[in-house]
Amino acid sequence: MKNLKFLLIIFLSFGLVNCESELDIEPAQSVSIGAALGTADGVKKVLIGTYAEAGQSSTFGGYSHIMSELIGNDDEVSWEGTFLAPREMFTKSMLSDNGLVGGHWNNSYEVINQANLVLDNSSNISDATERATVEGEALFLRALTYFDLVKFFGGVPLRTAGVTNYGADLDIARSTADEIYAQVISDLTDAYAKLPTSNGEFADRYAAQALLARVYLQQGNYASALAAANDVLQNSGHSLASSFAGAFNNDSDGPEDIFAFQVTSQDGSNVLISHYADQPYGGRGGDIVVDTYRTLFDSTSDVRFGFFYYSGFNGGILTRKYTNEYGNVPTIRVAEMHLIRAEANFRLGSSTGLAPLTEINALRGRSGAPALSSLSLDLIFNERQLELGFEGHILHDKKRFGKSIAGLPANSSRLVCPIPQSEMDSNSLMTQNPGY
Repeated sequence: MKNLKFLLIIFLSFGLVNCESELDIEPAQSVSIGAALGTADGVKKVLIGTYAEAGQSSTFGGYSHIMSELIGNDDEVSWEGTFLAPREMFTKSMLSDNGLVGGHWNNSYEVINQANLVLDNSSNISDATERATVEGEALFLRALTYFDLVKFFGGVPLRTAGVTNYGADLDIARSTADEIYAQVISDLTDAYAKLPTSNGEFADRYAAQALLARVYLQQGNYASALAAANDVLQNSGHSLASSFAGAFNNDSDGPEDIFAFQVTSQDGSNVLISHYADQPYGGRGGDIVVDTYRTLFDSTSDVRFGFFYYSGFNGGILTRKYTNEYGNVPTIRVAEMHLIRAEANFRLGSSTGLAPLTEINALRGRSGAPALSSLSLDLIFNERQLELGFEGHILHDKKRFGKSIAGLPANSSRLVCPIPQSEMDSNSLMTQNPGY
């Protein structure tokens, strides 16, 4: 993994820049890694940089969502843009040199490396409570990133210590998917124990627990998913926004945001706007249109059915979830916890918190959808599509439910991303996914 980079988006620039200019003067803004991480303030600034890195467009600032929607689509959405890499995802014909796949991989390992460096140097924070919070946040970000990688790629290289010497032999073999899941669960369990119950715009205890609920659900561990989701719903203080529209396009965290990546005019607009929004909202005019998606609704009175608009650029139907150029990117919402608890209860034949049908109907009620008279796994799956559409869940949900995608079985190798060719070329221990 010799192409692994260490990048801080804000605050710091470590001394990894070639300084061999004519005068051989080290750049004034450059400091050594040891100096940057040798103080409590430095470690905390690296943590802020880790959030910024994770929120970049290649990962949780947008493409983690978009990759799932394009690979997981079954004609519910259509790629109308001109870029080749997203089209390969949409047509299930990805190549190992796909630029989005490579960018996602590289950015993910930048996040992981920065989180590791925070954890490696957290002992420089003398205050025990502050140190625990910093460690918990770094563990959360590392777990979020590894969970994303394992869903798209399967087993990946597992690094839990920071890399600072890029001249060393950094080749590393893949760990199994089970080993990655074990690390994710361990990180989130530790994060839950270390983090406070509230932490402003940063990850708190219930962000870790909510992500654990998502992880357990993906694994099929329904009892643990139920317990985690119920804890969040009962104890976090978060609640559904009063309206469906109120959950999106917010400049600051709302009551429904368990965790969101912050976007400001200084950061630049998020890439979800670029591809989902029409030009008046700062987008490209509708690279991703959702005409067929609306056929999934069983009632036109459902507010979610009307949460779309026509593009003035290509005439396609676009989602209203992304119309604020500088709106935050919702990562984990309360609505998802209700859906997890309802599904887990249904599968287990239990009614912890609420009976499954009651819970689904309460969520539908917010949007004015008529109540269901009965429930099934197919109806739960459909409700996840209606509520969580375009938020990065569809590929992983279809695999979890064993649904075919564009005629391909859920376990098709074409629904797994290739290991980037740059990684294959630079890491002698790496093995490629089948079919590439």
